[in-house]
Formats: sequence, structure tokens, C-alpha cells
Amino acid sequence: MKAFLEKKGVQPSLRTYFIKAMGQMTFGLFATLIIGIIIRTIGEQIQIEQIIELGQFTMDLYGAAIGAAVALALGAPNFVVLATIVCGAAGAFYGGPAGSFLAVIVGAEIGKIVAGETKIDILVTPIATIVSGYSVALLLGAPIQFLMVSIGDAITWATTQQPLIMSSVVAVLMGWALTAPISSAAIAIMLDVQGPVAAAAAIGCAGQMVGFAVASYRDNRVSGLLSIGIGTSMLLVPHIIRNPRILIPPTVASLVAAPVGTMVFGLINNAAGAGMGTSGLVGPIMTFTEMGFTWLIFTQVVVCYVGIPAVVALIVSEWMRKKGWIKQNDMNLLEG
Repeated sequence: MKAFLEKKGVQPSLRTYFIKAMGQMTFGLFATLIIGIIIRTIGEQIQIEQIIELGQFTMDLYGAAIGAAVALALGAPNFVVLATIVCGAAGAFYGGPAGSFLAVIVGAEIGKIVAGETKIDILVTPIATIVSGYSVALLLGAPIQFLMVSIGDAITWATTQQPLIMSSVVAVLMGWALTAPISSAAIAIMLDVQGPVAAAAAIGCAGQMVGFAVASYRDNRVSGLLSIGIGTSMLLVPHIIRNPRILIPPTVASLVAAPVGTMVFGLINNAAGAGMGTSGLVGPIMTFTEMGFTWLIFTQVVVCYVGIPAVVALIVSEWMRKKGWIKQNDMNLLEG
């Protein structure tokens, strides 16, 4: 059985599902849900109904996009990938993003096992994929989504009780998730975090990205500012493994910036922006989506998402360089 599964490319592991597949899931969410929100927001601002409808239509297809994205990450054959679009849509209908993710994983793996094993593969493979994925969506989608939303609600409640502590904790944990090879965006959307909690998460992610971009400027110059600051701090994972101390400046930046954003300025965000930080400027855009655009809010966003993380990370990293804890090329992307 083990040899058969290996031949079929079915290798169950936490890395396969929660790093590789969930990471690819983010691309599906970005191409539909997040882009759809941006398009809809533009339509609402300029009051053109067709653009609003286009944005909503794009958002509604996120389950299908998760299906294709996760199946591709699992190395499914083309026929299986196409069938998992149905699994993803069913999962989204019954259990939201979490249900979609679970349904697609089961559907794709069953499809891979069945593919090419019969003379009527054109019928058996898509049927097996769709039926297995739909069954999971129907039976487990709602409970899984309820669990994820309940966790998100618990985090939100805890933040209202201890805003300083919880906003800092959320910021640090989500920032680490963004830098680690897992998907902070998928986690935020599955937990459906909203309001100040989502803002703390988004600012925490921004703290990691902007913090690392500024702290590594000596090594990476302008190209690093752009690739890390509006790309992803995940590029520095190999460097963190070699010298974990380089994680300190952006983490401190997140700790400082998040409480200022949530408690002083009252910034809010949504699930789509919470795990994105400044990646593609999605985090700030989603704050404008939730709060509207004024020059005051724009200034507050720039201060919390960029200004504070940049200043704090620079001060801490320079102090650590003087102590010898961070050395030249410790964060050089060309030496990753």
C-alpha cells in the first residue's frame, strides 16, 4: 500500500497539507476573494453598479479557486484538478474557506489514487473526486467552519478584555505565521477575524515585512526594500534558521505598532487583509475598505503599517549590530 501511494504521489504529512497546500490556497484566495473585495470597493467608491457586481462575482468564486490551487499544490493530474473545482465550491458553500480546504484535500487525494486505474478513467476519476470531496464538505464543512469561527470569536473577545496584551500577542503570532512557510492569509480568513483584531494581525504582518526590509537594508538595498517590504518576509526563512536573532527587530516592531494602531488610532481591518500585511499593499487597502478613505486615516495607516515598524526595527537592528548579534550579510537575500 505504501508503495502504491508513493507511486500515486499521495504523501500525507503536515508539511504537505499545512505548508505546501495551504500556501497555494492563498493564491486562490488572493485571485478571487481579495481581488474581488478590492474591485467591489472601487465600484462602491465611484458608484458604478457593474464594477460592484464584478467584484462580488469574483469573491463568490473563491471556493472554486481554492479547489484548483490546492489540487495543483498536491500534484494532481489535470482531470482531478478540474474536478476539485466542484469540491472547493461545495466546501465553500457548506463550510466556508476551511470547509473548502478540507474538501479539496480529500477529493484531490482520492482522485489521484483512482486516476488511471480503470479503462473508463474519464468517468471514474471525476466522479470519485467530486463525490468524495462533496461528502466531506457536506458532513464536516459546517462543524469545521464553526470551530474556526469560534476560535476567531474567542480571540476577538479576549482582545476586548485585554486590548494591550492581546493586540500584541495577535500581532506577533500572525507576523511569525506570515514569515514562516505557512499561510497567515489563509489562517486569518478561516478564523474570520474582523475589526481591531484583524488590524492588529495586519499591522503585525506589516511589522515583519517592513521591519525586515529596513533591518536588512545594508545587505539588500532598494531591491530588498521592495521584495521584502511589499513582497514577503518569507524570503528570509533560511537566514532566520542560521541566525534566529534577526527575528528580534521586526518582532519588536510588531509589538509596538499594533497597540498604537488599535488602541490609539482605532484602526480596523477584515479577514482578507489581516494576514497580508503590506504584501501587495492589501493590508492598508482593506483598512480603507472598512473605514473609508480620509487623509487622517491615510496618515494613521502609514504611521502604523510603515512608519513605526521601520523606525523601531532600524533602531533595534542597529543596536544589535553594535552588540555583534547581527553581522554583515546575515540577511543578504543573494546568500539565501
